[in-house]
Amino acid sequence: MILAQPIWLLLLLVLPVWYLITRTQRDLSLRVPQPAGALGAANWRARLRGSLYWFRWAALFLAILAMARPQLLWQEQKINANAVDIMLALDISPSMLSKDFDPDRLAVAKRVAIEFVEKRPYDRLGLVAFSAEAFTQCPLTTDRRVVQGFIEALEVGRLEDGTAIGMGLATAVNRLKDSPSRSKIVILLTDGENNAGYISPMQAAELAATLGIRVYTVGIGTEGVVMSPAQRAPDGSYFFAPRQMEFDTELLRQIAQATQGRFYRAYSERDLAGIYEEIDRLEKTKIEIRTIQRSTEVFYWLLGVALILLCLEAGLRWGLLRSVTI
Repeated sequence: MILAQPIWLLLLLVLPVWYLITRTQRDLSLRVPQPAGALGAANWRARLRGSLYWFRWAALFLAILAMARPQLLWQEQKINANAVDIMLALDISPSMLSKDFDPDRLAVAKRVAIEFVEKRPYDRLGLVAFSAEAFTQCPLTTDRRVVQGFIEALEVGRLEDGTAIGMGLATAVNRLKDSPSRSKIVILLTDGENNAGYISPMQAAELAATLGIRVYTVGIGTEGVVMSPAQRAPDGSYFFAPRQMEFDTELLRQIAQATQGRFYRAYSERDLAGIYEEIDRLEKTKIEIRTIQRSTEVFYWLLGVALILLCLEAGLRWGLLRSVTI
């Protein structure tokens, strides 16, 4: 609510002076209700007539407020965003349960990915999960809550054990190939070597480069001996044991170079968060915001109420509560 002409509110300063003048004039006369009550009797008509004076003051106050032209102001924003299409390809092989992160690599990867999705309100995002196989967990969508929910639901053991980096990348690229967006990227996160799948990582990288898709590769985890899943129990849980972890950094670097992307190495949760922040800065969405203002006049409502009060006051004063002045 705004006032288009607030200068008229200065008239409110005159009301106290007028009140004192009219009060003096009222004190010089004696008003007696109609014969229904004796002179000076405190019946209901006398009490109600005494309140009629405030009807006029309320009407005057509303009239002055109407002169200030109160308006309801509406603002509408039209956003023209040159959005980025982003596919997240996350490794869910058993090694992602390794304990060099707290509580494990997958939990940290999911947490940081969810935070990244939260910062991209105008982009379309999707999710691919892979181990020895790959599948689309969530197609491209602008609904961040849906994507975040699918990320949170990722679990190890839903697919055959292994690490098919090429399959994960190819599946993500397939989801982007028909996208009309000018900027299309894949963020591929893994913690191991490619040892499964019928599409090699470099074949998938060449396909991405041909389609103009940029790939950011992220290697997560420390090298050396790490507490990692060693055997799977019949109930689906894993037995952990110290294991020597291998990592093919050169492969991830080559994928990134072939697609004009970048390769990152994350040894801690802080490293991973910093990587996503850098990708967020590199792949900014161009946004054009136009603000349209609309106003609705409401002064006529105030004038209408003021007129009703004046009519009510006059009707009661010269009708039901009519009196004579001595």
